[in-house]
Amino acid sequence: MGQSPSTAVPSPEPTRRRDFHFSSLSDDDGGDYSIGGEARDYTADIPDECLAIIFHFLSSVDRKRCSAVSKRWLRVDGESRYRLSLNAKAELVDAVPKLFSRFDSVTKLALRCDRRSTSVNDEALILISLRCVNLTRLKLRGCREITEAGMAGLAKNCKSLKKLSCGSCMFGARGIYALIEHCDLLEELSVKRLRGIGEDDGGDVGSAESMIASVSVSSSSLKSICLKELVDGRSFAPLIIGSKKLRSLKLIRCLGDWDVVLEGVGKLNPGLVEIHLEKVQVSDLGLRGISKCLKLETLHVVKTPECSDLGISDVAERCRLLRKLHIDGWRTNRIGDDGLIAVAKNCPNLMELVLIAMFPTCLGLEAVVSNCRNLERLALCGIGTIGDAEIEYIAAKSVALKKLCIKGCPVSNSGIAAFGFGCPNLVKLKVRKCRKVSGDVVEWLREKRGPFGFNFDYSEVEGEALDGSGSDGGGVQESTTMFPNPIVTQVTTLADAAAASSSNNTNNRFSTLRTKFGFLAGRNFVPCAFRRWANIDSISSDSF
Repeated sequence: MGQSPSTAVPSPEPTRRRDFHFSSLSDDDGGDYSIGGEARDYTADIPDECLAIIFHFLSSVDRKRCSAVSKRWLRVDGESRYRLSLNAKAELVDAVPKLFSRFDSVTKLALRCDRRSTSVNDEALILISLRCVNLTRLKLRGCREITEAGMAGLAKNCKSLKKLSCGSCMFGARGIYALIEHCDLLEELSVKRLRGIGEDDGGDVGSAESMIASVSVSSSSLKSICLKELVDGRSFAPLIIGSKKLRSLKLIRCLGDWDVVLEGVGKLNPGLVEIHLEKVQVSDLGLRGISKCLKLETLHVVKTPECSDLGISDVAERCRLLRKLHIDGWRTNRIGDDGLIAVAKNCPNLMELVLIAMFPTCLGLEAVVSNCRNLERLALCGIGTIGDAEIEYIAAKSVALKKLCIKGCPVSNSGIAAFGFGCPNLVKLKVRKCRKVSGDVVEWLREKRGPFGFNFDYSEVEGEALDGSGSDGGGVQESTTMFPNPIVTQVTTLADAAAASSSNNTNNRFSTLRTKFGFLAGRNFVPCAFRRWANIDSISSDSF
């Protein structure tokens, strides 16, 4: 013990120190650094194409920082910038030559100017078009100094333009027509709040035959037209009727009578696939013209008080490929059971149905559920005639239903509890503003729906029936009085997928559920006594 080993243990060799000397960044070689005294830029081995791909994964701020590293990175960043958004103030004209000398590969350009500033004029727009000859997409917002002359100059220089979106500008339909005349590849056109449209652009609209005979403007490539909030959008009627390849047409809050235009569209554009009508003057005559589009798959009829069951029936009888149907009756009670029964009989491929502010009964709803076996998405909003019996029928018969939205309907816990056994493919259920539905049914559904992903959006809120809209936004929102702390419960449960039982057993279960949850129907779980004075809730594809 305590003795040292007989042989000496060799001591380890002293570690060699390697000194690394980093030189400062050079302006000439773009960030070269040296190791051991030898200058080496390892980023020089990365090809420009790979460096450009790396830049595309960076945010705008990080990309700006990278462009300041070296002259090469600055050049690669400019050559690989295909999308550019600029503040289109009048001072931009001085920076256009230098700016587009650096970004010489821009194909998507957005020019935006706020209301309080003076926007770029025709001279600046033409100068930009000379620098961006490969432009394919252009967005103009608030450029009030641009006139028809500027749009004509743009069209002559940017013949590869495929998509144009303009809003809150001062030029009228003539500026759009000048663009259509020179841009043969234009496919998408979106026009919103053009201030320069007047009586000299449109003129009186006669019969469909006279309008078709007077069509002088056409586009051989235009596939999508969206007109929104125009004083006289009918000035674009010759363009709509003359576009032979038109696939999508959206008319949103545009003044004027559109029946004649839609009749002409039905005669000359039978290949239309998607039509949106929102807050426009359209009657059953216009829907009859739409019915001639035999390939129609998507139809939105939102807040058109002159449309009735007759027009919806005409569309359903001829457009048998209809897959998506949105109807906002605006509480006029002109579209009801007759229209829904016609849709059920003639459109077996219907996959999405949205009903807002209507008064259908069990006859129309049961016809749709029974005949449209492929129905996957259903939304019922502000419908006072839909109760527990109708919801139970949906749960029993809608085998393919995946997403269901119920808002502002007089349903109770017993109706919602029916989904504990029915709709085996249901993946999302949204129940909102149904005052008779409480949180007690959530726990019961959690026990019944086994490994199935079940989303229950429950809101204990008392308010007036909803007024839905099929548009994607916009409009003035009314002031509302909100609850201080609304109770919102999100429940996601997982369980074994139950096999579908026979209809007799299901009906017996529903009767038992009605008895079990009947005591909850009259209870009120509102956490606050204040009510909402006004509430505008939108129903769109996001609701699903």
